[in-house]
Amino acid sequence: MNMSPQLRLPIYLDHHATTPVDPRVLETMIPFFTQMFGNAASKDHAFGREAHRAVEAARAIIGRSINARPQDICFTSGATESANLAIKGIFHAGGASPQHFITVVTEHPAVLDSFRRIESEGAEVTCLPVDGQGILDPKQIADAIRPHTKMVSVMAANNEIGVLQPLKEIGAICRERSVLFMTDATQALGKIALDVQALNVHLLACSAHKIYGPKGIGVLYCRRSSPKISLRPIIDGGGHERGLRSGTLNVPGIVGFAKAIEVSLGEMKTEQARLRELRDTLFQALRQEIPDLKLNGHPDHRLAGNLNVCIPGIVNESLILALADDIAFSAGSACTTAAADPSHVLKALGLSSAEVNASVRFGLGRSTNAAEVQHAALVIVEQVAKLRRLAFG
Repeated sequence: MNMSPQLRLPIYLDHHATTPVDPRVLETMIPFFTQMFGNAASKDHAFGREAHRAVEAARAIIGRSINARPQDICFTSGATESANLAIKGIFHAGGASPQHFITVVTEHPAVLDSFRRIESEGAEVTCLPVDGQGILDPKQIADAIRPHTKMVSVMAANNEIGVLQPLKEIGAICRERSVLFMTDATQALGKIALDVQALNVHLLACSAHKIYGPKGIGVLYCRRSSPKISLRPIIDGGGHERGLRSGTLNVPGIVGFAKAIEVSLGEMKTEQARLRELRDTLFQALRQEIPDLKLNGHPDHRLAGNLNVCIPGIVNESLILALADDIAFSAGSACTTAAADPSHVLKALGLSSAEVNASVRFGLGRSTNAAEVQHAALVIVEQVAKLRRLAFG
């Protein structure tokens, strides 16, 4: 229901979970569902060649967006598959020799679960802690590296608390110690500058649906020279994507991903400044009426559209359900909402179980405006007061 030209209900503040497809992206994709529907692998006829040209043009656009060569861009079904391919692919390509991997306790489940899998198959995995604001000290990486360390994996921007990790410093350590460096850039792509050469990143995972592109399409950047990285595929059946990932290419999704990146990068500076202002407005409005509200994560080194707060005296699920018809927001990662365990990210920051269960995440995005932020703050404050009265009388 549309209440006014400015205030649209329900209000969507869960842009870290997913984003709507931008109309400019959809417009670019539609012809590849209908007129230009060819299989990009069928290069013996015009339909296939047309699809192939579109894929390679998109590959070049996506490569340029992170300063990568087009041939180092591998299309997948999403960042989860990309992370699985990178971690399991490196491990299985390494053979029987001892292999040690380093990651961080606040990583996305796609990364942590992949490391748990290879650990069960013989890999050694070190999972480093973060400080109370979610930041990793690069010195921990240097101290954890062993003679047989194969790869370090550190998320660029956290999906729950929006914290930005010091990738440049970590990449420099990996370069000095001749260790591969991987980053999950799913939440960072299109929101901060990413340069795989400057950051010394060898593998990078990302998805289109976090930047107003379609679901079901992702990328793994895998550097194939200086050094040449070998991965063992986790999907067999045709040797597509230079042998890394078999399967018919999602041409509309690939074209949409490229357009989504172009739009996001073209608007990044102004859009991130706008989101930062709206986020800070929301935070101040909430804190003014809820003085014991606490920010989770770092106040500055975070995504512009991210706000994760602890509201003592409430249970997050009760607040989310009570406001479900007015505002869409979440208790944390969209990938773990079915799990009973509280957020592993917030626990890693040192929050108690009660604090974790009182924390909520707001993800502001392209459609968010000042009227929506004002209304959201008002109804959240009102509902928090109601929940506290029910809890404490």
